[in-house]
Amino acid sequence: MRATKHAAPGARRRRGLAMGIPLAAVAVGVLVCLAVAFLGRSGADAGTDAGQPAAAAVEATAPSTAPGSAGPADPTSLAARPSPTSPPTPSADTPSPSAPATPKPSPTATPSSAATSSARTAAVAASSAGRIRPGTSYQGVATSYDAADGNGACSFGPSGDLMIAAMNHTDYETSRACGAYVQVHAANGASITVRIVNECPLPCAPGQLDLSHEAFAKLADLSVGRLPITWTLLSPGTPDAMSIRYKTGSSQWWCGIQVIGHRNPVAALEVRTGGGWRQLTRTDYNYFLSPDGGGCGGTIRVTDIYGEQLTVDGIALQPDVVQPTRVQFARR
Repeated sequence: MRATKHAAPGARRRRGLAMGIPLAAVAVGVLVCLAVAFLGRSGADAGTDAGQPAAAAVEATAPSTAPGSAGPADPTSLAARPSPTSPPTPSADTPSPSAPATPKPSPTATPSSAATSSARTAAVAASSAGRIRPGTSYQGVATSYDAADGNGACSFGPSGDLMIAAMNHTDYETSRACGAYVQVHAANGASITVRIVNECPLPCAPGQLDLSHEAFAKLADLSVGRLPITWTLLSPGTPDAMSIRYKTGSSQWWCGIQVIGHRNPVAALEVRTGGGWRQLTRTDYNYFLSPDGGGCGGTIRVTDIYGEQLTVDGIALQPDVVQPTRVQFARR
């Protein structure tokens, strides 16, 4: 500033000495005021203009609080942010840190024997009954055929009782229906009980029963031809005991086994081998086959559609011989 410059000492200073001293004092005062004003302005600018950006810069570059450390709470995310001093809530996939190293066994891992037996019986009945199930009523038509001596696709052989029937192909179901006792009701109120010994091939429809002439005549005259019926599975009071027969040609290298005279439909047949029980495959002619001879001539176990199992010992490997047992399925 020009007002702050001082002239070199000379005659002008000596001539205006009386006047120069007051002027110098005034100039010094003006300079002091200007300096104070300038400094005050600079301090105010620093506090107003520089303060805000500085604070913002610190907030933007400050590191976030580390997990588990004590830091200021964020009021906008307290609900979603877990407390650093509280353990996380365990999920189905993440076990709780406080859980024991060895998991506790499930209550269903060791069920009681009664519960196991009941569940197994229900499962076997549901899966092995096939299309013909206990407690179910079926609708169809009855036709008739000449049953001759009563033999049929089930390979039971001649029957002394001709109250028998052939099951339609669909419900025959690879001989699962063989030996089943069925109660038949006609619309006129008449009813009979027949045993399934044969298969009625297609085009016999599901639900259809082809009765022997003797059985059909108990419901209506043979001239009727086709008779609307309903029928249900039975568990009769007879016979007394079932029998076992080995198929013709059976030996220690191959055998077929058949169950005869069973009260309830047979669901499975097993033979005991060195490796335990082995389930045999059922044929459409109602024999259970062991193609390699395993178990032939040994202990046999038979299961009905209700899950009951009967074990039979002492059956000799004698082809085409009906060998009685001392066991029979319970009446249901």
